[in-house]
Amino acid sequence: MAEHFAHIVRGSGPGILLAHGGGGSIAGNFGSILDDLAGTHTVVGPDYPGSGATPRNPEGLDLDDVADELVRTAVDAGVERFTVLAYSVGTAVAVRIATRHPERVAGLVLTAGFAYPDNRIRLAVQIWRALLDGGDRRLLARFLTLVGTGERHLNALTPDAVEASVAGLADFIPAGSPEHVDLVTSVDTRAELPRISVPTLVVATTEDGLAGPNLSRELATGIPGAELVEIAAGHGVAVEARDEWLAAIRSFLARVV
Repeated sequence: MAEHFAHIVRGSGPGILLAHGGGGSIAGNFGSILDDLAGTHTVVGPDYPGSGATPRNPEGLDLDDVADELVRTAVDAGVERFTVLAYSVGTAVAVRIATRHPERVAGLVLTAGFAYPDNRIRLAVQIWRALLDGGDRRLLARFLTLVGTGERHLNALTPDAVEASVAGLADFIPAGSPEHVDLVTSVDTRAELPRISVPTLVVATTEDGLAGPNLSRELATGIPGAELVEIAAGHGVAVEARDEWLAAIRSFLARVV
């Protein structure tokens, strides 16, 4: 990967490196908290191929390559050590960063993540990929809204608000989603978890129909000394429980040296 992923650099202070989710982006997954994080930290946010302004890589994505490129982007931006704030499949990227580049990592925040795709994720990904291949973006957005939104949040919306949300998601779906989805199915970091020696916060989203909370609990159990925080939200925690998520992140960052 000769060229850096397209990325943002904001703020000043200790480093934060963002690792976004599959079918997501830095703006889509972290946009609601970026300004808050940049108020106290230097935030580096690279978009994976096919997201944001990063060109798509139709040959596919490799977890090692993505992890290495995120680190290279941060270091070249002058952020040589950082906490990795990760979401969804980005948590696997973060774990791989911590095991391949331990000298760079001050801490990990793993939100709505997993060490491997369980049967629920595998089934969801199969449908996700089929809908992508079929080109029905609106139906894919309905499916992702169904599995990714917490029950309480979803049912609190008016029908018009649901339709508006679906339409917005359909317009957002990145071109690189097929490669992102394939990356999800390739993940298995279970053997790496015991090797992580930095402070780690695991945030479980307890109403998540995509990456269920038990997968986050397994991450917390597998990483020595990891702290577990549970938030009543679906996979879209940045929208459904933005303030609670940010508070947990800030509390952890205040303790990371």
